[in-house]
Amino acid sequence: MKKITALFVISLLSLTLFGCASRDYVKQQIEPLVDRISKLESKVNSIESRVNALESKMAEVDAAKKEAAEAKSLAQEAMKTAKDCCEKAEAAVKRAEAAAARAEEAAKRAEEAAKKSGKAFELQQKK
Repeated sequence: MKKITALFVISLLSLTLFGCASRDYVKQQIEPLVDRISKLESKVNSIESRVNALESKMAEVDAAKKEAAEAKSLAQEAMKTAKDCCEKAEAAVKRAEAAAARAEEAAKRAEEAAKKSGKAFELQQKK
């Protein structure tokens, strides 16, 4: 048992004396890692800022798309209304042309009737 205890104490002493690294050694080993980590953190931060900017631009684009869709629907409604108005105007023009033709026909008949009545009046006067 003394041998085991002595062996345990010796192994414990050897681990504590030879197994520990000095602070300088640890700093020397960690410094390159710290530099790389800080560079990576700065890259990650710049990427995050770009992603945030892109997300805000996407929101603006989505809003613009929505406004464009609304404008398109309004334009389509306006086009439909304009077509309806054009059709109504064309129908009104046709009705006006027909009325003008009827008025011209009536004016011709009135002229003919006036001529006939004038001749009849002259004949009446001669008698």
